[in-house]
Amino acid sequence: MPVTATSTLSPTHAIETAYQLAQNHFAKLGIDTDSVIQAVDNIPISIHCWQGDDVRGFENPDQTLSGGIQATGNYPGRARTPEELRQDLNQAFNLIPGCKRLNLHALYLEADEPVSRDHIRPEHFANWVEWAKKTGTGLDFNPSCFSHPLSEDGMTLSHPDPVIRRFWIDHCKASRRISEYFGKELGTPSVMNIWVPDGMKDLPYDRLGPRQRLMASLDEIIAEPIDVKYHKDAVESKLFGIGAEAYTVGSNEFYLGYASSRDILLCLDAGHFHPTEVISDKISACSLYVKEFLLHVSRPIRWDSDHVVLLDDETQAIANEVVRHQLLNRVNIGLDFFDASINRIAAWVIGTRNMRKALLKAMLEPQHQLQHAEIDGDYTARLAWMEESRTAPWSAVWDYYCHQHGVPVGIDWLQHVKAYEETILRHREG
Repeated sequence: MPVTATSTLSPTHAIETAYQLAQNHFAKLGIDTDSVIQAVDNIPISIHCWQGDDVRGFENPDQTLSGGIQATGNYPGRARTPEELRQDLNQAFNLIPGCKRLNLHALYLEADEPVSRDHIRPEHFANWVEWAKKTGTGLDFNPSCFSHPLSEDGMTLSHPDPVIRRFWIDHCKASRRISEYFGKELGTPSVMNIWVPDGMKDLPYDRLGPRQRLMASLDEIIAEPIDVKYHKDAVESKLFGIGAEAYTVGSNEFYLGYASSRDILLCLDAGHFHPTEVISDKISACSLYVKEFLLHVSRPIRWDSDHVVLLDDETQAIANEVVRHQLLNRVNIGLDFFDASINRIAAWVIGTRNMRKALLKAMLEPQHQLQHAEIDGDYTARLAWMEESRTAPWSAVWDYYCHQHGVPVGIDWLQHVKAYEETILRHREG
């Protein structure tokens, strides 16, 4: 038989050829893929620092987690110092395309001597600001109302003891000043999210009193005006937590009412609802009542277990809702998971890339065709377009996007993580 000559494309040529085919496919639908790539690249995703060290922080790294929070697993290489955590973040950021922010908790302060949480100050986070300036990263913030002796009985801002309540109010006030400092130093507003673990393990007699105290505490915390060009307040609900199975003070109804009546941000966390509830369905409804959102994209398995974000139906539905309804200027996208059973840098990379993939895929939907089919009552065509878009060549656009930004394409990022693990992470103790 005659030998047929074959030619193999170089990796770069293969990526570019696949992109050209995908570009032509989407152009027929009226979608400009170059514009989509530019748009998705500019969407900030706030990456949570606590994935890198299992939510231990640097206040007291040996402290026991409490407040319904657990990090399970003992994979080697946990960051033990601020320097190690920033080193790990740099490695992860180099493998993730697009605009990135970093979300810090108050217990990630750096101080030569122990500092009470109600006395934390901007200077305790100066190193984080310097790192953010060097890396071009915006910073977000959270008061840490858990894993502390004064939170061990499950109450903080709603505590019946005014002395304990005062401590946590002052901690949140101090946190707002730090958040404002981030915004002023970095030229981008810091979103400060307040979540408290307040609740009861068994059935309470009084459900109203704690909520009245929580409302009063929050009102005092946000009373001092701060320019939104530097700082934005957000509040986050939860259905239940470990030790708060029967009653949570800061329920969804409480915080939806509070955020809408105080004109602050509402945080929707994907793991903070009943297992059959999803936040994607809440976004459009809540958008009628609150001006701006914070999203904590996570992955619950049977409860608020904070698994690494997948490119699953709910992640895609969240991205679809934000893009379809043109809410990108009203939604702040953050991540919230912590898995200590796998390489922590890989967890950041997988979860963050998946969130951006979902946003890209949402922007490549045949929106014109879907909208008109629905308006015309042609639900057959609507379903057909939705299903066809699942297998459209969006991944070729993603690969080209990564290639254009000098970020590993496909699974190539994993070899960088494995090399870093062998040279750096496996030499850490504890």
